[in-house]
Amino acid sequence: MVQITNPPAPAPPAPTRSVPTSADVARLAGVSRATVSYVLNNAGAVRISEPTRRRVREAATELGYVPHAAARSLRAGHSRMVLMPAPAFPVGPLYSQFIDELQSALGRLDYTVVQYGTVGLHDDEAARAWAELRPVAVLVPGSGLGPRGVEVLKRSGARAVVTLGPESVEGAHALLMDHDVVGHSAGAHLFDRGYRRIGVVVPREPGLETFSAPRLAGVRAALRGTEATVTELPLAHDEGAAARLAARWRDLGLDAVFTYNDEYAMLLMRALQDEGVRIPEEAAVVGADNLMLGRLLRPRLSTVHLELPTGRELAGLVDRAVRDPAAAPEAHKVLGASVVRRESS
Repeated sequence: MVQITNPPAPAPPAPTRSVPTSADVARLAGVSRATVSYVLNNAGAVRISEPTRRRVREAATELGYVPHAAARSLRAGHSRMVLMPAPAFPVGPLYSQFIDELQSALGRLDYTVVQYGTVGLHDDEAARAWAELRPVAVLVPGSGLGPRGVEVLKRSGARAVVTLGPESVEGAHALLMDHDVVGHSAGAHLFDRGYRRIGVVVPREPGLETFSAPRLAGVRAALRGTEATVTELPLAHDEGAAARLAARWRDLGLDAVFTYNDEYAMLLMRALQDEGVRIPEEAAVVGADNLMLGRLLRPRLSTVHLELPTGRELAGLVDRAVRDPAAAPEAHKVLGASVVRRESS
């Protein structure tokens, strides 16, 4: 005899939790929905006491409520997203610190910063991809964006387009970073210290020519009309390449080198020391960026200190441009340089 048993009844579906709304926050905090909106959207035009603000924030935290970005954009007529395309070149600690400060400053002004990868996208094609996200502002590092790309972004609703690079772009605000001054400072320093046969490291890594070419030109400009010579030294950022350059250092007949930045300086200094080349007696070394690690080397690394705008200054420019999109584009030279002399030169 076969006994047939009924299959177990399916478990009831787990109850779904409703998404908390601003009305829920208002009820819990004992305030109006308008007050919730003013507090959570950081509206500065409405005066609300600090205890009330604290009560609203605590209620929102307890309920897990966050404002709806799309709804907020509809009310404002534009988004609060600032798009930052990832640079197409390798970035170092100095640039990363600058970007971190900028993100924090924009966050305090109630903007949301979104970084966008640019792999496979170039020039105006990249601008069309950025425009699809409908940002209120776009901050473009390096070169490549043209006037047509700026127009695409503005037609999509971007109120501010800001470029960070060596040249202005028609229709965009510009933070001009002229890296000639970095090389000029290094070249003038080495000449003043009595060095006359100066090498300049030029990184082989793609994308860095935007910075390395003007730095090399700056060294040449600093030494033009003097008896000093400049030798270009292409170098990949790996130990093998540095060792090969160090092995032929004495044959090159150089007495000093500007290494593009501190990271290349560390790489080459170690290779020179492994080869028995004394620093600075046989090879004075100057880097750039003034990284803390340079102070830990022996001998301590001379470097070019870069004077960049603060994140707050750039955030202020973005905010002004968003508030007044019809204003004429601004252009500011923002890169200064000064040599910090230590034991390596």
